[in-house]
Amino acid sequence: MAINVKFVGALRHIAGKSKMVIDCLEDFSVKVLIQKIIIEIPAIKTNIINQQFDGAVKTNSLIIVNDREISVLNGLDTLLADGDEVVFIPVVHGG
Repeated sequence: MAINVKFVGALRHIAGKSKMVIDCLEDFSVKVLIQKIIIEIPAIKTNIINQQFDGAVKTNSLIIVNDREISVLNGLDTLLADGDEVVFIPVVHGG
């Protein structure tokens, strides 16, 4: 099973590439995909997720699965299937 991953904006610079393919033997969640990406690209961790003091994981980027933001799916527990495309878009805050 192959998941197509794309990085946009600053995430592309941090990752050192705009695309990658993550292989897995079975269906897995967006959360597991993020863990696999962090193993391959440790520097991207804090730009994708933020581990809270209460143990909750918050996203620091928009995560799009097949053109739908994960908040309208099942969040980080959204299951991925062979051929899915996951896009990470950095969120910029200002004020």
